[in-house]
Amino acid sequence: MLTNGRTPRGRPSAGRLIGGYGLLALAVILFAAFALALPDTFPTMANLTAIVSAYSITAVLALGAMIPIVTGNFDLSLGYGLGLWHVMTLLLIVNAGWPWPAACLAVLAGGPVVGAVNGLLVEFARIDSFIATLGTGSILYAVTGWVTQGARIFPGPQGLPEGFTGLYDSTLLGLPTPVFYVLALAAALWLVLERLPVGRYLYVIGSNPRAAELVGIPIRRYVVLAFAGSGLVTGFAGVLLAAQQQIGNPSVGLDYLLPAFVAALLGSTTIKPGRANAWGTVVAIAVLAIGLSGISQLGADFWVTPLFNGATLLVAVGLAGYSARRRARTGRVRSLP
Repeated sequence: MLTNGRTPRGRPSAGRLIGGYGLLALAVILFAAFALALPDTFPTMANLTAIVSAYSITAVLALGAMIPIVTGNFDLSLGYGLGLWHVMTLLLIVNAGWPWPAACLAVLAGGPVVGAVNGLLVEFARIDSFIATLGTGSILYAVTGWVTQGARIFPGPQGLPEGFTGLYDSTLLGLPTPVFYVLALAAALWLVLERLPVGRYLYVIGSNPRAAELVGIPIRRYVVLAFAGSGLVTGFAGVLLAAQQQIGNPSVGLDYLLPAFVAALLGSTTIKPGRANAWGTVVAIAVLAIGLSGISQLGADFWVTPLFNGATLLVAVGLAGYSARRRARTGRVRSLP
């Protein structure tokens, strides 16, 4: 009797291959379909460059959202934090006259602090992560309004430093530089989560907190660390958003929250089905980017984008739950004599 998803000769079964790489295949199918429907515009290098550039910040934020999800928690303050950190970056550069590297470092230092506060509220105050991060997110939004007085931040006649805008506008090997930020971040998270003990601890905490406690894993410490990591990535996304927009807009940020969570949850259904993982999140972003870009180029109305995001979120949550249950059942079957 087969219980491990493999054929008698040890090859992965079709079901396992579909579960592990079906989303990647969907991305290829979507691209091929839109390329056939829009042969003059969609499969061009200019369009591909525009797509990866437009969704790079969403990808970074999705990777940040994935970190607390590994531990079974959610950080709803990401969108609010993105808005705050991008205006703070521009405030420090434009209004305070800071050198842009110092402004970026200050923001990168502030992100983990806010994330750690979220973790402390969840683990020590015992507030559900949804409620805790929604509350801190609302506070971050209030701080954004306070420091900007609800007004946009415009650079002076001299503009922003070229080195700062180059963080987003530059290219490397013919591709936008943010693409390499996403790949480097995904690789780093993959290394931490899949190859280092801290990653194994985070996965155990997310799948079975009681077992983690019994084997002596300091759950509180690692959950706070996960939220701090999420805050660090959010701060980095805020710096990139400031370099992209080059104008501080206090209302920007929340539009990125839903797509980021969709990608993080949908990513848990591929590559490593049943658990959040970095490369699965990148594949999910590719599906969203290709799907939304293709629909937009076909002339869809403005309301199609939130409809697509909302429907995909529901599907992602359902598939993530199914993958987790399937993984748990497989683990129980393997443990049988």
